[in-house]
Amino acid sequence: MIIPLPFFHLLVAALYALGAIAHWRMPRSPSAADAVPKYVWGFTLFVLALHACAVTRAIAAPDGIDISLGNAVSLVAFLCVLVAWAFGLMRALPGFASVIMGGAALAALMPVLFTSAHRFLYATESWAALHITIALSAYSLLFVAAVQALLMVELEKKLHAGVTAQRTPPLLTLERYLFKLILLGFVLLTLTVISGSFFSEQVFGTPFELTHKSGFSILAWFIFGTLLVGRWRFGWRGRKALYLILAGALFLVSAYLGTKLVLEVFLQR
Repeated sequence: MIIPLPFFHLLVAALYALGAIAHWRMPRSPSAADAVPKYVWGFTLFVLALHACAVTRAIAAPDGIDISLGNAVSLVAFLCVLVAWAFGLMRALPGFASVIMGGAALAALMPVLFTSAHRFLYATESWAALHITIALSAYSLLFVAAVQALLMVELEKKLHAGVTAQRTPPLLTLERYLFKLILLGFVLLTLTVISGSFFSEQVFGTPFELTHKSGFSILAWFIFGTLLVGRWRFGWRGRKALYLILAGALFLVSAYLGTKLVLEVFLQR
């Protein structure tokens, strides 16, 4: 029996919420990271598989690729959890799994709440769909980096105060992971900006125009580029890096998801 799509989204959201609660209730002793049962990580992979099925069914419509607001948010959430799971951040950083899965639980409900369609035809608009897929992948990597940066600052505070939580990798190791995520996200964001700015007519069929979406994307690209140069040249870290990461992430939210929210929900386009 095929589960109706709205119930599929609700099931995924409920499982993510259950996973977030389970991670939050786990003991935070020094050996807690090693004591996490293997079935917990298997459960996360199971929910990811269900979410992938739900997103695929929602986006791959018979008459085109539907990347409406709800589907876009759900896809970004799926990619965020996948990145966090693949990079081991859900195991390494205290509280990360609860935050990322709790956010994914809310995001998985978005296709049920926002049902307006925004389709790209397979035959004539495949480049536009590819452009948006790369953009959402970049956003996911950089959103995960923003969450990691916030939790690292909190962890650093606790360590300076002499509070020990669960066993974690050294902060310098976590920082290296963080900037690898940012670098990869920046590369994909660069491809997004280039394809949107210089090949707009081939991708969307219209000449490039400096809109809110493109302007915010370019600002985010500039901020993350500045951060990477500052990290390489001056060793930027800590709060300075955090503020730049959060600013860049805010511009990314405004660039795509914020623009879609205004157009699809408030302007009904």
